[in-house]
Amino acid sequence: MNAAIRQYLVITGNYWAFTLTDGALRMLVVLHFHQLGYSPLQIALLFVFYEFFGVVTNLLGGYLGARMGLNRTMNIGLFLQIAALAMLAVPATMLSVPWVMAAQAMSGIAKDLNKMSAKSGIKLLVPDEQQGTLYKWVAILTGSKNTLKGVGFFLGGVLLMSVGFTGAVLAMAVALGLVWLASLFLLKQELGKSTAKPKFREILSKSRAINVLSAARMFLFGARDVWFVVALPVYLHTVFGWDFWKVGGFMATWVIGYGFIQAMAPRITGTGEGKQPVAFWAAALALVPAAIAFGLMVGWSPQFVVVGGLLLFGILFAINSSLHSYLIVSYARGDGVSLDVGFYYMSNAAGRLLGTILSGWVYQVYGLEACLWISSGLLAAAALLSLMLPERRVARA
Repeated sequence: MNAAIRQYLVITGNYWAFTLTDGALRMLVVLHFHQLGYSPLQIALLFVFYEFFGVVTNLLGGYLGARMGLNRTMNIGLFLQIAALAMLAVPATMLSVPWVMAAQAMSGIAKDLNKMSAKSGIKLLVPDEQQGTLYKWVAILTGSKNTLKGVGFFLGGVLLMSVGFTGAVLAMAVALGLVWLASLFLLKQELGKSTAKPKFREILSKSRAINVLSAARMFLFGARDVWFVVALPVYLHTVFGWDFWKVGGFMATWVIGYGFIQAMAPRITGTGEGKQPVAFWAAALALVPAAIAFGLMVGWSPQFVVVGGLLLFGILFAINSSLHSYLIVSYARGDGVSLDVGFYYMSNAAGRLLGTILSGWVYQVYGLEACLWISSGLLAAAALLSLMLPERRVARA
């Protein structure tokens, strides 16, 4: 096994472990605080700092990765997630809204340091002329991560019902601590460290391709989270009458399948010459939430419309996300790659922040149908922006 593959496996293992706890924590917080009587908007506000600090972290994290090395930013992310989990393991009387928001802020910083480090690291392990291989490696990393995030959703629901909120976060903190200790010894020391010290002003991308792709990414993820983060799990519990186990299990299954499709995306979209058809896939995706909203408006079976539509949405969204994840790594410069990737994922986090706030507020005031119409509009904007992307020659592996 060569050095590049060994580092790829270490990076992927770190990313997997982190994502498992991140998905479980998201489901734990949503379901636990809904159980305590929090409104959808109040639950959404618990995640505002998580998403806001994701924006800041991606912007500054790329700069830190280029200055310090991606091994350090990845290990810092793992440690901060352990600290965030420990913050939530306090007695229930201490779990005030500001305290939970602070813990979620730390978790948001941790998540995006980890993601930026993992995605940037892959760029450095594949020669630039092997774009087909790069697409496959990014697709596998991204797809497997989201599969495990789905497992994390299920794990969160199971742990909440079996050992309670405090026991769940303590168990995850201990497990992630062991991963962090292993990572300190296994991850290459100089991975991603720029040969020329980047200036702070370089954190803002000057590449047209990256700017356009980043804007499209913001709308793409805002469109997902505007109905998926808070509105959907609360809708499944209150309208369908599903218990927490069933809600967590269903959303876990959705994300697992979504991750599987992401990993398979190169086989679906192909790796021929020319840019990937991101505009086409975004336009196709925009039709799905509109169709779900229309079905609910005209009185079709909610179970059939929502569940069936969500499955189709997952397939198309996975393809869109995988294409975006490949293109940012492909467009990014080789030296100081984390600067470009960090800027891009800043936009990703901004989209999640927008979607999360809208998910709680719009669902509480106007219902799920309004969330779906907004989702469709954001996706249409992403499709239009994608038409502005420059051509990119994709070499086969």
